[in-house]
Amino acid sequence: MNEISARFDAFATRVQDNATEYTTKDIVQFNIFRSNQMQKSQANLLIALLYTNIGILVVAGLGSYFLARKSLKPIEKSHEAQSRFTSDASHELRTPLAVMKSELEVALRSKRLSGEEMRELLESNLEEVNRLSELSSMLLELSRSEISQLDMVPLDVVALVRKVIQSQDKSATKRIVLETEAKAVFMNGNAASLQELFVIVIDNALRYSPPKSDVRIHVYISGGTVAVKVSNEGPGISAEDLPHIFDRFYRGEKSRTSQKQSGYGLGLSLAKNITELHEGSVRIESQKDEITSVIMSFKKISKK
Repeated sequence: MNEISARFDAFATRVQDNATEYTTKDIVQFNIFRSNQMQKSQANLLIALLYTNIGILVVAGLGSYFLARKSLKPIEKSHEAQSRFTSDASHELRTPLAVMKSELEVALRSKRLSGEEMRELLESNLEEVNRLSELSSMLLELSRSEISQLDMVPLDVVALVRKVIQSQDKSATKRIVLETEAKAVFMNGNAASLQELFVIVIDNALRYSPPKSDVRIHVYISGGTVAVKVSNEGPGISAEDLPHIFDRFYRGEKSRTSQKQSGYGLGLSLAKNITELHEGSVRIESQKDEITSVIMSFKKISKK
C-alpha cells in the first residue's frame, strides 16, 4: 500500500508542477480517482492476504496431520499389538485355567485321595501348564513379529532349509524330501525369523499328514523370486476353511484338528507376519483329501 501511495503521490506532484495544463476540476477528479483506487487496492490486497493465509493454514494443518500420523504410527501399531495380545491371551487362557481349577477343587473336596490319583492330577496339571507356556510363547512371538524391524543380510535359502530339516527328529527327517534347482539361492532376510517360518510350515506339514507319507520341499526360482514350496498328503483343507487359514486362533474342521497336537491356530498367522516382514508372500493350495502345498515367495538377489 505504501508503494502504491508513493507512486500516486509522485504522479500528483508532477500534476501540480504542471498545473497550467490541468484545471482544478481535473485535479479534484484525480484525487477522487486516487482515493478510490487506494481503497480498491487495499480491499484486494486484504482479500488476497486472507486467502493466502487460509491456504497456508490448510496446507500446514494437513502437513502437520500427516507428519504426526507418520510419527505416531509405530506407537499406534505397538499399542494395537499389545491390545490384541491381551485379548487373545485372555481368550485362550480361560480353558486350561478352568480345567486346572476344577481338577484342584475336586481333589480338595475328596477326603480319600490315593497317591496314584494325586499323581494323575499333577500330571494333568503339568500338561495344562505346558500348554499355557507354549501358548504364551506363541503369542509373544506373534506380537513381536508385528512390531519388529528385522536386520536383513544376504542368506542362502537352500542352506537355511537344510538346517531346519536337520533340526527335526530322525523319524521326521526320514520323511522329508528336499528338491532344489540350484545349490545355493540368495535373498535378503533375517536368519532367525526365516528359520522360525520354515519350522512352522514343515511342522504343520508333518503333523497333518499320514505317519509314513513324504513331505516334499521344493526350492526353486521363478522369475526374480525364490520360492519354497512345502507339500504334504493328508485330509487337505476345505474351500470354506482356506480363506481363513491365516487368521489367528482359526482352526479348521474337527477331522483335521482332532489330533492331540492340534495347536492353537497361531502358527500360520506368525508365518504370514514373518513373510510380510521380508516383503514376501505366502499362499496355500489345497483341496480336501488331496495334496496341500504352502508356497512362500521372496525377492531373489545375487550373491554379494
